[in-house]
Amino acid sequence: MTKADMNDNGISRDKALMADWLASRPDTSKVAQFTAGPGIHKLTLQFDSEALKEALQQVLAQQAFMGDMQDEGFAALPMTRRPGHDGVSANDLSGRYWLRPDDSYDEVPREDFVDEAAFNELSPEFLGTYFEHVFDELTARFSIGRVRILSKGLYNCNSWHRDPEPRLHIPIITNPGSLFIVNHHVTHLPADGSVYFTDTRGYHTALNGGEKHRVHLVAALPDGFVSD
Repeated sequence: MTKADMNDNGISRDKALMADWLASRPDTSKVAQFTAGPGIHKLTLQFDSEALKEALQQVLAQQAFMGDMQDEGFAALPMTRRPGHDGVSANDLSGRYWLRPDDSYDEVPREDFVDEAAFNELSPEFLGTYFEHVFDELTARFSIGRVRILSKGLYNCNSWHRDPEPRLHIPIITNPGSLFIVNHHVTHLPADGSVYFTDTRGYHTALNGGEKHRVHLVAALPDGFVSD
């Protein structure tokens, strides 16, 4: 800061900065595209986006999402289960995460750990659908834990939190207002059959600022597990 800035309490400097900022316009042409960044990347694996949508309708004809999507803003449909376990608990659908809930900024845990690797059997409702092909392709490449179909209501976001393991995201239904944020990187994930690695061991959230529900297939990667 110069002596002149000090004499006018920085007014001249702030005016100059504001003039520079106003002179350039934000680039709004790429906000509906995927932009890779720290903690979020696109794999080479690709699926048929229309087949994913058709499979979703097939499964929903047999069972509905658990939870009220409109009122709660979040709903889950378990795609895998523990062998020999037909029931689904609330913790099965969610599980351990950490967040900083108040202005102390102290981190606290929520809910109990889930043994991701134990969820290695495809639920019967998904057998014979395109989701079975997706499951086979994923498990041929990686150690896969729970796989869930997750829906977000319109004008809604998740908590700002971190998980014990990273996740794979396959968008099935989306809109340009749906964004994923990992630490300080934010991007849209198009529903074009792509598979995205999201390092949810870092702080992250998913938000849907659009007028339609957003639906993703989400698979946990237990090989990246951390306990604290």
